[in-house]
Amino acid sequence: MTFPLKITLFTALVLLTACRSEPIVFHTLTPAHASAAPQAGAGGVRIESISVPPQVDRPQIVIRQGDTGVAILETQWWAASLADEFKSALVDQLANTSTRQAVSLRLDVQRFDSVPGQYALLDVRWRLRPTSGGDRPPLTCRTLLQSPAGPTIDDLVGAHQNNIHRLAKLISQAADTSLKQCPATP
Repeated sequence: MTFPLKITLFTALVLLTACRSEPIVFHTLTPAHASAAPQAGAGGVRIESISVPPQVDRPQIVIRQGDTGVAILETQWWAASLADEFKSALVDQLANTSTRQAVSLRLDVQRFDSVPGQYALLDVRWRLRPTSGGDRPPLTCRTLLQSPAGPTIDDLVGAHQNNIHRLAKLISQAADTSLKQCPATP
């Protein structure tokens, strides 16, 4: 093999390696588990709406960097929009919940922070109201949940799953108390 041919092959190999991109990895907020049979009961929780901050409602996972920065992870994506992922996970968590009355839930996520190696934070305002109408006023609560997270994105997503699980428990608890008071954050 001649020297110019070797250089050409080497250059082509280097260029092909440089053009290779990392594969996109998809994540979900719905944990992998077998769902139990729904409990029998008079009512349930119907999700009316969910809003999340536009800074994080994108296909790519957004993490905080320092006190003022964020990074959009181009190879780490949600399986759906963050709002849809959040709704699917919450529906999954509330699926086996039986309440004294049917209630409607509206959520407004104030913060959805992801800090690898430190924590996942969820700050959400939520409102429960009876779907049957009546004279009972809606119950409006604000919940701040933070779970420790390991250094990987999988660890971070697991911490967010834990926050959503804890939020679902609080919502179920409030619905079971006939919308009298916001439950204390554990």
